[in-house]
Amino acid sequence: MTSPQSQGTALITGASSGIGAIYAERLAARGFDLLLVARDQVRLEAAATKLRATHGIQVEVFTADLTQKNDVLKLEQRLRSDSSISLLLNNAGVAADGLLANSDLDQLERLIQLNVTTVTRLASAAAAGFAKAGRGTIINIASVVALFPERFNATYSASKAYVLSLTQSLNAELDGTGVKVQAVLPGVTRTEIWERSGIDASQIPADMVMEAGEMVDAALSGLDQGELITIPSLPDAADWDAFVAARHVMAPNLSKSKAATRYK
Repeated sequence: MTSPQSQGTALITGASSGIGAIYAERLAARGFDLLLVARDQVRLEAAATKLRATHGIQVEVFTADLTQKNDVLKLEQRLRSDSSISLLLNNAGVAADGLLANSDLDQLERLIQLNVTTVTRLASAAAAGFAKAGRGTIINIASVVALFPERFNATYSASKAYVLSLTQSLNAELDGTGVKVQAVLPGVTRTEIWERSGIDASQIPADMVMEAGEMVDAALSGLDQGELITIPSLPDAADWDAFVAARHVMAPNLSKSKAATRYK
């Protein structure tokens, strides 16, 4: 599927709007061919037509509902069999509103399927193929609520904490293989996810809301700089480094043969 001089094919989930659509534009400008995945075929086809005309690249549309296992398995098989794919952007996701105790549990199950299970299956398939090839990039879109779960819906926050942890563990597993891994932790970003989840984003202070284009450009800059974790809003990277350092300070004491003295 790749064009001459292509960087390979970038597979983008949730590519029909918002963050995914902007990543498609930016990666096309960097010379990637594209495999665009979403439910809305009409919007995907329109985006594909524009991207082909603007950038002279190959663009394929893959219509799928990634809350449905059969669709996930088809995309997973494509990842495992198509050696032209060199970048996976696990972007598709959904938020939820309301307290866990009052939630529609079927809705939350679909959230977990998309935000956790689908991300895991696609990351696994990409890791296998990329490691074998000795190259490739896996980008997982998490959220700052992974670091501050008390501020948002319990299930959504937990799903994004999973994505963060998965990315950190996967990076360790892929060490030395030539595969890059990145988790992006946006704050509030202006996309359709809010209205789809029944959340009134207009009530969020304007100085907390980042435009999607700015977020994606920051994330790609972080990727270029070799960051494992990119937090586009964070002014001082030393704050994240201190957070990681504190975790490592605790590490030697997290598993001991005796309970801490305060419990005796």
